[in-house]
Amino acid sequence: MVRRTAAIGFYGIFVLSWFQLLADFIAAIYAFGLLGTSIPPEMASVVLLLTPLLLLFFPRGLRGWPLAALAVGVLLCRAVEPALATRWRMLVSGVGVGCCTLYLPAWLHVQAREEQSGAAAAMGGGITLALALSILFRALGSGLDVSTLGPSQAIGWLLAVAGIAVLFTALRPAWTGGSSSSREKGTPGKVWRAIVLAVGWISAFAILYLSFTAPNVIARWTGASYLVILATVAIALGAWAWLAATGWLPVRSLSPRALTVWNVVFVLALVLTIAGQQVRFPPDPAAYPLAEPLVRPWQQVPLAAMLLSFPVLLVDAQRFTARLIEEQPRARALGAGYALAALLLLVLILGQVFTTVYDYIPAIGPFFRDRFWLVYAAAGVGLVLPTLLLRKDAVQAEPARRGAWALPALVAVAGLAAFGGAFLATPRLGAGPVPGGTLRVCTYNVQQGYDARGQKNVDGQLALLRRIDADVIGLQESDTSRAAGGNDDLVRYMADRLDMYSYYGPKTVAGTFGIALLSRYPIEDARTFYMYSAGEQTAAIAAQIHVGETAYNVYVTHLGNEGPIVQQEEVLEELAPENVILMGDFNFRPGTAQYQLTTGVLDDAWALRWPQGVDGEGRQFPERIDHVFVSPGTDVVAARYYTEPASDHPALVVEIGR
Repeated sequence: MVRRTAAIGFYGIFVLSWFQLLADFIAAIYAFGLLGTSIPPEMASVVLLLTPLLLLFFPRGLRGWPLAALAVGVLLCRAVEPALATRWRMLVSGVGVGCCTLYLPAWLHVQAREEQSGAAAAMGGGITLALALSILFRALGSGLDVSTLGPSQAIGWLLAVAGIAVLFTALRPAWTGGSSSSREKGTPGKVWRAIVLAVGWISAFAILYLSFTAPNVIARWTGASYLVILATVAIALGAWAWLAATGWLPVRSLSPRALTVWNVVFVLALVLTIAGQQVRFPPDPAAYPLAEPLVRPWQQVPLAAMLLSFPVLLVDAQRFTARLIEEQPRARALGAGYALAALLLLVLILGQVFTTVYDYIPAIGPFFRDRFWLVYAAAGVGLVLPTLLLRKDAVQAEPARRGAWALPALVAVAGLAAFGGAFLATPRLGAGPVPGGTLRVCTYNVQQGYDARGQKNVDGQLALLRRIDADVIGLQESDTSRAAGGNDDLVRYMADRLDMYSYYGPKTVAGTFGIALLSRYPIEDARTFYMYSAGEQTAAIAAQIHVGETAYNVYVTHLGNEGPIVQQEEVLEELAPENVILMGDFNFRPGTAQYQLTTGVLDDAWALRWPQGVDGEGRQFPERIDHVFVSPGTDVVAARYYTEPASDHPALVVEIGR
């Protein structure tokens, strides 16, 4: 029992590290593309996902010290990479991901040859524990993984040390037993089964990674309450852990047909949840500005079904592991299977990224526009296929063992801590500061949390915003909860740390670059509308903020490249008649037709304060594209551009007299 518990703990740390390394690897690659708005040469590093191909050159597999070295490499890469600069983080996390994708088939080969009983159950328990810890770390970090932030990076080192200690003590017999000359029992006829099962395993892993490891992802898909989603996922995960550990009969003897049905229900619920939120963008410019469709009550049904049925992913991973061990495929078959599965994982990730950046990817990019749901449908096919082809195989779980309560207890504690941490971090403000003085407004393009040199700098941007001390903040390029950004919820993190209300505009399924509104005052009647976009999709936020007896109509937007005039016309069409504050990254400069169109309706706040075009420090900004426009007659008492390298854009701060 001690060894089983140790194995669950080790596999939990290993799989958690895999989730984290993959998130940081993809985010680092994307950061290079973000700087160049094109496919970066660093994209070639994704070849590290295909390390299982190395098993083609080791027909007897890997065991002993080479296998242990892969596991140690994973844990050390995970501990080191969060503190590194972007390029080095990409390389180190990529090596870690490569070790992960090679370790799994090599480990399966050893378990099959040594006929290790209970290995699949231990791996299933480890995945459950990894998921619980990932959810906990994300909740405590307000949408960012707290174990990758500042001094909290010590958590990664503690987990790495614990994992290595367990590997070389309690689990040592599992990887040192047998010999490299042991007779192969697999047959070439089973290669296709190994491939199908590997695809199923990676499909389950991919869906967990893309969504359930960070419940904030699902909240941003749907606009539903993050706390409700977090609580539901935690309850479903805890219930599954308890049922699996106690050996409740329907779980133990789940038939292949029932497993297939469960998978189909989950996949349908997943795809319908996303497709129901997908905006259908008309090709006719006359259909814009387009209001974001209202969410109907019935659309919550597939969301609830998805959240409650998602533990099937854990069942699948465990059962596919068990079947792979029972099949005893050759090392080369496992290598080929997991290489193809890793290729599928790469396609799924790139597909999700392309749903946002399609305008920058020649030829293939436009296909992914408005097809966010398709990524998950493809993963769902990979998930269901093995249960269909292997339906006649026995699907049995091991009976419950003494001490099996440890895992569900840990999962329950992690779930309670995650919900408690998220609940306590949520801003709870009153009606806002006492009216008087000025209203301080800031617009800031945060380049998805990266500074001007392409280094991750969320805390640097946060420090600047704290120094600015604005009452209302409009953020652009504040993409949240996407694989391209490591599933980080940038807006939630900033809002919680600044203790401000927040509204994130377009749902992530719409494929727009993020815009958000933060405020010390309650945000009322917030809504999102879209402008016509021939290229990258654009949107704007409209909301009201009451300060004393005055209702300000606040708008935040980010226009497309060169600030298409048709988009600005549609934004102006939506403006309220008075007390307007329109801010954002407009991508047009003073003197352009778009600027003249706008200043025919509103005033440029910076120009009101500095009509000669030179600020109090003698600085001129003829190329400025970040603006705050206000209703005519607004008293602007201060305006300043903060040209700091925390982002590639300056922060513009305007003080409005009251």
